[in-house]
Amino acid sequence: MVVKVITIGQKILGANEEKARANKKRLDERGILTVNIMSSPGAGKTSLILSTIKHLRKKSRIAVIEGDVASSVDADKVNELGIPVVQINTAGGCHLDAAMVEMGLNDLPLEKIDLLFVENVGNLICPNNYALGEDRRVMISSLPEGDDKPYKYPAMFADTDVVVLNKVDLQPYLDFNEAAFRKVVTGLNPDVIIFPVSCKTGEGMAAWFSWLEAAVNGKRDK
Repeated sequence: MVVKVITIGQKILGANEEKARANKKRLDERGILTVNIMSSPGAGKTSLILSTIKHLRKKSRIAVIEGDVASSVDADKVNELGIPVVQINTAGGCHLDAAMVEMGLNDLPLEKIDLLFVENVGNLICPNNYALGEDRRVMISSLPEGDDKPYKYPAMFADTDVVVLNKVDLQPYLDFNEAAFRKVVTGLNPDVIIFPVSCKTGEGMAAWFSWLEAAVNGKRDK
């Protein structure tokens, strides 16, 4: 018996790319810098977003689209800061796609936003395959995950603009080789920017804030 092979990836991803282009056009017309933040669960996506909101909220008008399998725990934290936020629950889906983000955009005051964070679902397999209409992709990796993460999930590190290496305050307690980590990441992605930070202590965050603020201003001035 001949095995029938059904190829669906091209059509699905093609439709997503079309929707992502429409999202980007919509955001570009408003001059909104959109940042897609990806990581494994617990690496610090929400912590990075909350810290950044507190630092930049007087300089930039910020909004957030939160992606999770279930709950509104993270969106509630953003809401407590008085920031416009939309929660998208994927009901088991392992990533956000452009159609989901479009729904989120429909519920945000785009005319009052300079910087939009899209917190993707915690997953290191497929989020990077789905464009959302973003300007920048940020991958967060944390020291407790180990310095071998780029070996195991190379696509996530190869297809990003920034790697935020979080929880550096734990270095004294962990066997994490930052030099080895950097070597693999830059081998996969020579143009990547790496920010070692601690969202808990604030170490290294100034460089991240500065980069992001410059990106927001650059988008606004276009």
